[in-house]
Parts: sequence; C-alpha cells; structure tokens
Amino acid sequence: MMWTDYTRLLLTCKICHQRWQRWARPSRACRVSPEQQVELKNRLDDVLMCVTGLRSEVSELRSGLQDIAQKIIEDVKKGLEESQRARRRRHLVPRERTDSMSSSSIYFSASAGPASTYGGTESEAGYSTAYAESDYTDRETDRETDKEGDREDKESDEEDDEDRSVATVLTLRQEDSQAEEEDEEDADREWPTMATMVTMVTDVPSAELALLLSQSDLLHEGDSGAKKDGFNLLHTNKLLYSDSTEFLWRLARAYNDMYEITEDKEEKKSYTEQGRDEAEAALSRNGLNAECHKWFAVLTGLNSQYESMHGKLKSSHILKEHLDRAIALRDDDPLCFYLLGRWCYEVSMLGWLEKKAAAALYESPPSSTVHEALEHFLKAEELSPGFSKTVRVYIAKCHKELGNTSEASNWARLAIQMPSVTSEETGNSTLEEELKALIDTPSDLSPSNGDF
Repeated sequence: MMWTDYTRLLLTCKICHQRWQRWARPSRACRVSPEQQVELKNRLDDVLMCVTGLRSEVSELRSGLQDIAQKIIEDVKKGLEESQRARRRRHLVPRERTDSMSSSSIYFSASAGPASTYGGTESEAGYSTAYAESDYTDRETDRETDKEGDREDKESDEEDDEDRSVATVLTLRQEDSQAEEEDEEDADREWPTMATMVTMVTDVPSAELALLLSQSDLLHEGDSGAKKDGFNLLHTNKLLYSDSTEFLWRLARAYNDMYEITEDKEEKKSYTEQGRDEAEAALSRNGLNAECHKWFAVLTGLNSQYESMHGKLKSSHILKEHLDRAIALRDDDPLCFYLLGRWCYEVSMLGWLEKKAAAALYESPPSSTVHEALEHFLKAEELSPGFSKTVRVYIAKCHKELGNTSEASNWARLAIQMPSVTSEETGNSTLEEELKALIDTPSDLSPSNGDF
C-alpha cells in the first residue's frame, strides 16, 4: 500500500477522533443521540483496525527491505572478492621474461660450447706436443690461453645479464604487488560501506514523518500562502528529521518555493544558497535519489545568477551532471527534461567571450545544439502536456532558430493561451512580447545555425 494511503488513513483517524471527542461531549448547542455515538464509535474502531494492519504491513515491508539490502550487499561483496582473487591469481602466474630466458640459454650454450671445443683442442695439443716443435707448442698454448680468456669474459657478461634480468623480474613483481594493493584500496574507497547501503535502501520514514511529508506535498501544490505554510512546517521540524533524505530534499524544494514567492533580491539569494545546502546534504545521505539530484540542480542553476562568469560556467557543468543523473534514475520527470533543454539552448547561444572562457576552463568545453534543446523540450511536453507555458515558449524559440517559422508560430499561439503560473511567467512583459513576435514571424525567415 502506498504511503499516501497510509497518511490519509492517519489523517482520517485523527479527524474522526476529534469529531468523536467533540460530539461525545455534552453541549447545549448540539447533542448527538446514543445511536449516532455508537455508529461513530464503530467507524472509529474500523479505522483503528485498518491503521493497526497498516503498521504491521509497514513493519514487514521494512524487515523485507533490510533483508533485500543485506542480500544485495553480500552479492556485491562476493563479486568484488572474486574479482580480487582473479586479479591475485593473474599476478601470481609466472610471467615469461624473454630477456631472462634468453640470457640463461645463452649462458648454458656458451658454457657448453667453448668447454667442449677447449677439451678437443687440449687433446689435440697434448697429442701434438709429443711430435711438434716447441714454437708450435707455444703458439698453440697462446691461442688456448686467448680462447680461455674470451670464454671467461663471455661468461662474466652473461652472468651480469642474467643478474640484471632477475632484478628486472623482481622489480616487475614488486610493482605488480603494489599495483594490486592500490587496486584493492581504490575498490574499498569506491564501494560504500554496509551501513551506507542499508541506509540508502531502507530509508523508510516513520508514521509521524510520513504524515509530515504528506502534508508538505499537499501544501507544495497549493498557492503562495500554502507554500509558505509548507516551508514553515518543514523548517520548524528540521532538528527532528535532519537525518532523513526524504525530509531534506523536500526542505530544499520548499526553499525553491520561497525563492519564487518573495520579491526581495537579497532574500531570493539567501533562499537559493540555503536550499542548495539542504539538497547537498540530502545527496550526501543518498546519491541514488532522483529528487535529490533534481533539486540540487535546480538550486545550483538559480544560485548561478548571482555568480561571476567563471562561477556560472562551473555551476552550468554541475547542473548538467546532476540533471543527467536524475534522468538516469527517473526518466519520467518533465521538469528535468525542461531544465536540460534550457541548458542545451543556453549553451548553444553562448557568445564568443563565454566560449573562450569555457575553453580555458575545461579541456572539452560544453557543447550543444538547438536541435538537442528542442528534443528535450518536446519530451517534457510529451510527458506532461501543458506542463508549463515556458516550455512551449522555448519550443517556439527553437523552431524559430531552426527556420521552422510555421511551427514556431503555432507553438507561440499554444503558449499564449496558457495561464501564467510561475514567477517567471507572471507579469513578464518581455515574455509576452517574445510570444507576439514569434506569432508575427515572417515566413521567409532564414534559419540560423545555433550550434556551439
């Protein structure tokens, strides 16, 4: 059963209890008959039974999630240990060293060859000594001495080569062992601890927190007054639930709501900075939550408008990275595709100075095209038709840049028919002028490049 059903039942139970206390209390203005009291009590008992059943189901679900998390962790550790064992076996297999083997073979062949030759010469010399003259014997003796000296020099050189090859083998083995230790250390750093993985998988809110989060979601969908109430509700309970990922990303979202509501520039800047900090705290607890990445990207983009050009380029890189992660974790959020389309559109429209600054900052500077931006805007419209007036405005702009004047005019008409909802749309005279210009675009407009 979904958490929303659970929280709604809790709210119903609370309301019924309040009504029971109010109606059961004797009052001059209104009295309830005994039959109505019995009926209300029976309904309240049914609700309490449902809540009890839900609590037991939640407890079973939590224990089941913990078992699943434990199994996932064991499988990951098993795979990691197997890969490490395979790596160790690969390092322990004796490697063929051509220099060592060749030097050894040369040593033995050189030792055998000259020795046999020398033996043969010695016998011949002994046989000739009995019958040859002394000068011949002396010349033969000198030749044998030279051969023996050459053989000793060759053997010495070969022994040095073998020593060097052995030292090379030992050095390479030492380097392999060091590389293996570094790989193991890197693997330990990359894989999260068991406690972290259990926290990410079993981050199930309690009944009280679930009720609070449900109220926050309802207030977020309301008007500006409701959004303020939602922000105050979360801000008041921050000390109690600051260790919950679900609470933290909703608090970051509430800071974004306050940014849209307020008119003061300093307050807007303060809300973006604090909201970004809360989203970053949520990410540090659970990097596999799409909402954490989304709101961190949103608030990073809002905060970048108060930074220098160098800071804006850095923030743009961070925004794109977290939008990609959010979409990888959840590919049905129209807001993420709209923001990604905005990023592509703005990058494709960068000026010469901004392009040079990006090239100096990054080895591969960000690049995109108007066509890519259009694809993301159309994806957001496909996921939620009429999601935002601004989405349709940018679809019209993209078509205009690509030379599709008729499509640009059609999308501009669709946009101008929609009500203005966000602060970016409400009272924005520039936006209205752009829409009118898009509707009145001449049909012979030549397409522009729009590529970075």
